[in-house]
This record gives sequence, structure tokens and C-alpha cells, in this order.
Amino acid sequence: MGLAVSGGADSLALLLLFHEVAPRNFCVATVDHGLRPEAADEAAMVADVCKARDISHTTLTLALPKGSAVQERARLARYAALAGWARGQGLAALVTAHHADDQAETMVMRLNRGAGLRGLAGMRSRSATPGDLALPLLRPLLSWRRADLAAVVAAAGIGAVEDPSNRDHRYERVRVRDALTSNQVFDANGFANSAAHLADADAALDWAAQQLWRDVVFDGQGFTWNVPSELPQALGLRVLEHVLNGLEAHMGRGSDVVRWLEALSAGRVATLAGIKGDPRKGPWRFTRVPPHR
Repeated sequence: MGLAVSGGADSLALLLLFHEVAPRNFCVATVDHGLRPEAADEAAMVADVCKARDISHTTLTLALPKGSAVQERARLARYAALAGWARGQGLAALVTAHHADDQAETMVMRLNRGAGLRGLAGMRSRSATPGDLALPLLRPLLSWRRADLAAVVAAAGIGAVEDPSNRDHRYERVRVRDALTSNQVFDANGFANSAAHLADADAALDWAAQQLWRDVVFDGQGFTWNVPSELPQALGLRVLEHVLNGLEAHMGRGSDVVRWLEALSAGRVATLAGIKGDPRKGPWRFTRVPPHR
């Protein structure tokens, strides 16, 4: 296993817990994005914690330019670097310290954006790293609270560091975090439990869509689907995603697929991402649109 450890309390607790239950079965990497001069010292602190416990540690140094959307760019660059490191080490998976409070914040941000079931299911205990070097991504601490993880680190006598961006209200997650922690109405464990239930429902929809997909016929040129009557929209959307993937088309935003399904359900020919859907002859027919001359 490869553990991503930043020097914050959450990831240091992950390191300590793994060392307690599997002291010889993991390696650690710390990413220095090159955005703060203190980051190098923080990586060195994690290296010292690992050295004291005979744990293999690597610092991955990036040169991420400052600018807009820096947190999202940093996230993608970090996962790309960690996945490359893990593959180079022959590791089976990457492990992060996301916890119940992170899950609650994620759900609130996605609720604010009007996310559907897939988005509201939040972070999964097992998924894949983003990017081309996809690697299994494990989050074993989703049922833990932030305060409990901090207590693990404090009990070990280790001084955790905090990224100043975690207090910067220009970032949406920081504003949501402050709103959740300043009001006793919200229960992070409740959010985490709901996310787990929604993830189960999402998996059930995927399973049902796979059953429908078995009835879709590919003839070398495109797909033909004899659409069941009174098809629930959620299942129709997932089958259309299979169509787009099967014809190697970029899916785009979920709202685009919704409009595509609505047009086809109304009996209209409609195109999305270069794929034409034609429902006029009964079964829906999907083919690639010929390139413009």
C-alpha cells in the first residue's frame, strides 16, 4: 500500500494507525506542490516520523504555478504524482485519510450545486485515482471524525502542521467547513451514513442499467435499443452513458445527457458529442455523425 501523508493531523493519524496494524506492509509519500516555502520543512517532518518507525518515505516535489483554480489543479497534480510513484514502487493501491467531516463537506458542496445521486453519494471507500495512471484509491477512515484523528496524533506526541489554505475563506470548502462546525444542528456522522446509503443506491442503479444494457444490440455501425415503456429517467441516463462510452464519445455534463434523453423520449432526433440518436422507427438507433467535409 502507498499512503499519502501531508503532515496534517488526518494523514499523520492514518500513518500511525497503519503502523499499528500493518507495520511492514506500506510505504509513505508526501507531495510538495511548490506553492509554499514551508512545504519542504513539512515533508521533512513526515520523513523524520517515518524514519523513527523504519517506514519507507518519499517526497514528491512539484512545480505547480500559482493562478486560478489552484486547489483543483493541485489535487489533480498530486494524484498524478502519487499514482506514478505508487506504480513505480509496485504498490497495489493508494490510501488517503479522508474522513467523516470531509465527507460531510463534500456532500454540502455538491448539494449546493444540485448534484444527482452519483454526486451525493460522496467519496467512496474504494474508487480510482483521477487521470491516465488510474490506481485503486482507498479511504479507510470515512467513519472517523476529524477530532478523533487529531487525538491519535496528540497521543503519539507528534506536532501536526496545518496548511494555511485550510483557513482561507476564498475557498468553498473552508466556508462550508466553518458553517458545519459553527452550528450544532449538523452531524458529520449523519452525512457520512447518508453518503454510504446513497452509494448503495447508486450501485443498485448501475446494476439495473447493466441488465438493460444486455438488450442493446451493436451491429458494427451503432447501437439499437428497444426502450422499455415507462423507463425511469435515472436508468435511461445510465444506458445513454453506456452508449456514449461504447461509441467512444466524450460524455460531457450530466445536464447535456438529461436533455438528450428528454428529446429522444419526445420522439425527436437529437445529437450529443457526435452521436446521433434516432427514436422515430420504434427502437432507438445510435450512430456516429459523419465528420464535416
